[in-house]
Parts: sequence; structure tokens; C-alpha cells
Amino acid sequence: MNDHRRTIALVDDDQRVLESLQELFESSGYVVRAYPSAKALINAGLSNVDCLITDIGMPAVDGFELHGLVKSVRPDLPVFFITGRDVMGDQQRAVLNGSSGFFRKPFDGPALLVAVSKALESKSEMSTSNEG
Repeated sequence: MNDHRRTIALVDDDQRVLESLQELFESSGYVVRAYPSAKALINAGLSNVDCLITDIGMPAVDGFELHGLVKSVRPDLPVFFITGRDVMGDQQRAVLNGSSGFFRKPFDGPALLVAVSKALESKSEMSTSNEG
């Protein structure tokens, strides 16, 4: 593992999901910041966040709205959607909006870890090639 531990921001209005994701990512060596709402994340800021994982169906600001806000400030930030909703078109909308991944609850933890790791490696490779 490199010296810089990657920071994952988690946003979900379900405390159990936040705790489960936090345990999953911390046990894999990530720093985790968990937020119960999009507003809480926005108030805390996006500095030092390497990846965002957000629920779609949340009150006030939903995951798609949060994605738009985040991309306007941090267009390079990998964003993953997780959802318990069974709404036709959510996955297609996520892909069309440029998300890094889409997972339905209950999701496969190891698959989510692999997807996040790949997105972070890809982002790191792009940063390195842009520097040279």
C-alpha cells in the first residue's frame, strides 16, 4: 500500500448501510468519511476526498443531484451509486451522467471494493500521465 491512504466519502440516509460500508472500506485500508445526507457532505467539503459512494433515494438532495453538484466542482472525482430503489432507468441515468459504477442493494461488497480500487487506479494513472 502506498503512503497516501485513499479517502472514501459515503452518503446514505440509512445508518445501517453507512456502518456496513464504513466497515467494508476501513477493513480494506481506506479512510472513510460517512454522511447521512448530501447536505452534510457539501457542508464538510470535498477536499481530500478520493472517491464518493452515494445512495440515490435520499430526501432533499438525491444522489443524482449530488452527483451533478460534485461534478461541477470535482469533475475528476469517481462517483458510485448504490440504491435500494427499483426504478427503471436509474442505472442508465447513472451511466449517462458519467458515474464510475452502479450497485443495487443488497450489493456485493467485494465487487464494490474492486470497482472502487480500479477507478482510483485509473484516476491515479491519468493524473500521472497529465503531469508528464
